[in-house]
Amino acid sequence: MAIVPDILTKSPKPKIRLQINDGYRFVDGVVREHNLNTVCEEARCPNIYECWNRGTATIMILGDVCTRACGFCSVKTGKPVWNDSLEPVRTAMAVKRMRLRHVVITSVDRDDLKDDYGSSIWVETIKQIHKHVPGCTVEVLTPDFKGYRPALEKIFNAEPEIFSHNMECVERISRQVRSQANWQRSLDVLRQSVEFGLRTKTGMMVGLGETFDELVATMREIRTVGVSIFTIGQYLQPTKEHLPVQRYVSE
Repeated sequence: MAIVPDILTKSPKPKIRLQINDGYRFVDGVVREHNLNTVCEEARCPNIYECWNRGTATIMILGDVCTRACGFCSVKTGKPVWNDSLEPVRTAMAVKRMRLRHVVITSVDRDDLKDDYGSSIWVETIKQIHKHVPGCTVEVLTPDFKGYRPALEKIFNAEPEIFSHNMECVERISRQVRSQANWQRSLDVLRQSVEFGLRTKTGMMVGLGETFDELVATMREIRTVGVSIFTIGQYLQPTKEHLPVQRYVSE
């Protein structure tokens, strides 16, 4: 039996204000100067103008080519050729230049790096920020590293102030939304972070066909694991090649 979302009526599509001020120009300049990637640009985030205008950005490490092809994400998919051992230092210098008190670091999936899936670069990035910007808290939004425990433990031991890994959606539609991931594996990544003693965060999208009951059940399961920060955002289709929006959730 098919499960039909509780609310099928679509609200008007949200409007994005395209406004550039000195804050936006400053962030753009710092990103270019230090040759960094941001998920704001690569994922075509509609909030880029709001965030950059306020002088904040989410830095994306390990290159701009992902080894996975999630149905909601517009980051390029392919065979990465990135090899830049100085990226952690440049990232720290950019954070220092922007005078950030809190920074969010994320990355593409690097399933091609079989030794540790890129976790060593993650660790060095955290260490460099803590070294050069000691007053800045570091939030890491990581891939699942295929559930490889040694890779996760490297990052846990680097002691980011917040460890985040997104569930992205309810379990029923997970394979459709991110075919190369595993919902239970993601839940286990969060569980391991909590057990290590880190402040743990996750997020998910709505508007992909989930029901209200599924959403509530997911929230309860995540809370049972011990996650302390949970965010929900409206899914917006980045291009016509990506999953369509099933509904715009207004309440």
